[in-house]
Amino acid sequence: MHSNQDKRLIRQLSGIDVFCIAAGAMISSGLFILPGLVYAKVGPAVILVYILAGVVILPALFAKAELATAMPRAGGSYFFIERSMGSAAGTIGGFASWFSLSLKSAFALVGIGAFTTLINPNITNWQIKFIAVGFCVFFIILNLISVKLTGRFQIFLVTLLFILLFLYISRGSMSLNVHRYTPFMPFGKRALFAAVGMVFISFGGLTKVASVAEEVRNPAKNLPYAMILAFCTVLLLYGLTIFVTVGLLDEHQFAHSLTPISTGGYKIFGTVGSIIMALAGILAFVSTANAGILSASRFPMAMSRDQLLPEFFAKVNKRFNTPHFSIIFTGIFMITVILFLNLENLIKVASAMKIILFIFVLLACIIMRESRILNYKPAFVSPLYPWLQTFGLISYGFFLYEMGSVALWATGGFIVASLLWHKIYIRERLMRKSALIHIVERVTAKEIAGDSLGAELREVLRERDKIVEDRFDKLVKECEIIDIGRQITLTEFFTTVAKKIAERLKTNPKQLLDSFIAREKESTTEIRPGLAIPHMTIDGEHKFELVIARCEAGINFTQDLPPVYAAFVLVGSRDERNFHLRALSAIAQIAQDPDFDKNWLRAKNIEELRDIILLARRHRERA
Repeated sequence: MHSNQDKRLIRQLSGIDVFCIAAGAMISSGLFILPGLVYAKVGPAVILVYILAGVVILPALFAKAELATAMPRAGGSYFFIERSMGSAAGTIGGFASWFSLSLKSAFALVGIGAFTTLINPNITNWQIKFIAVGFCVFFIILNLISVKLTGRFQIFLVTLLFILLFLYISRGSMSLNVHRYTPFMPFGKRALFAAVGMVFISFGGLTKVASVAEEVRNPAKNLPYAMILAFCTVLLLYGLTIFVTVGLLDEHQFAHSLTPISTGGYKIFGTVGSIIMALAGILAFVSTANAGILSASRFPMAMSRDQLLPEFFAKVNKRFNTPHFSIIFTGIFMITVILFLNLENLIKVASAMKIILFIFVLLACIIMRESRILNYKPAFVSPLYPWLQTFGLISYGFFLYEMGSVALWATGGFIVASLLWHKIYIRERLMRKSALIHIVERVTAKEIAGDSLGAELREVLRERDKIVEDRFDKLVKECEIIDIGRQITLTEFFTTVAKKIAERLKTNPKQLLDSFIAREKESTTEIRPGLAIPHMTIDGEHKFELVIARCEAGINFTQDLPPVYAAFVLVGSRDERNFHLRALSAIAQIAQDPDFDKNWLRAKNIEELRDIILLARRHRERA
């Protein structure tokens, strides 16, 4: 694997930045164009369609939040899929994520044209495209210069958009005609559920914020809270805006209208209202495109880091700390799509691939859980496991089937092309073993899985939790850890420990053994059932040693307490008394973790035992 030095992104995005990126990525065509098309199929029940679509997106939202807090790395869906299911699935997921999000962002820029015609009806199709290209170039430059500046601009866009929508809702609610809500469901339940498949993709942008997780400050807190808050806010805005629009417009005005919100603005404020809501629509499309370029450009970067794309995609500009090659490549693709391609069928394909990505993300969440990798420690845990994930898989499978044969065939061709790239470009490159192998390992040989993913997650957790090594951590990294596979007596245990400590401290093992046994006769060092911390002072200066032991079958320290399966043996000279006390305190904090006993007994090897201690939450002394 090539080095990732000089390719690490800086955490510059705050919680409000994440909220605005997630919210801005959702509010576009789903609110300003799609409602009229859905109304034609279901009538006033379009309100319920948006609410149900929000419910359907919840499994993907919670799975993404869990995975993103466990692995806050650039690439989002790609990173989770690759680490859980391997490089072939990761190649499909990476290309599909990049392609679908880039396409959606290009469509958002072109969508501005639908509203500029309200301001200037004489504008030509090519003028609309050149306006879209101009916005695209602007956002490419913005993303190249600064992620932080991009986030600030997104806050401005989303704030202004929210103000205009709340103005529309508050003023429009005073002019509603209740008769326009009846009959509420004129086309029956079947039409209702079919329409949900059209609408729930409108929430898809929410999960893409995970692709910039590496650039989020305090991702364990900011990512899940901002994503959930953005979802709740946008769902409320969707529901209220559609509710008001249904009450404002007659059936012939709403059905098939490509600018229903602007038409509603005209009903409230006249021409000024139409222009104001057209401005809101433009802001929505602009915010989607801005968030889209920011998120989409991180997929090639993440794939390049793993050698699934050429290395230059992973390069980070030293001045601006942005992945400039990846941003430029994404921008050029979007400009090409804007200028030359018919988007209608491609949008269907992109939607189908987004559904496949949702399925992959749910599978990734399930695989990471079932792999039982100790270093998989999400700060947010998806609720109702596995029922919510099962509901999501069934729902997304149904919607994928409803997309039609054209979208399915095109998506199948895309998957085949991705696999061919993987076969040709990756060839015999050495790839890490995925979490799926850890599930296989549970029913086969333990040596299959290896520790590459666990080691990578260890570094992710260190960075996420800002763990700064203190002296105790350094001691744990260098100490001897023994894993005893059978039940042994206390004398046998101390004999083994004494030999190991004597080798390191250049002292007499017989003296150490006698001291251990004498100390234990005075009072047991088993501080609670299953845990013992034998410790004693020896002659000399600047001497301190630690030996850690696990014995699943148990060591009988006393007749009164259960056998010990976790032992921390401390030996130090008198001048190390202060550190001796700090080490005892550190062990006590580690053992207080409610999951300590369970994790200690199911750790697969010595390195996992070491990680349990090194990654534990405790007070650390500053070096």
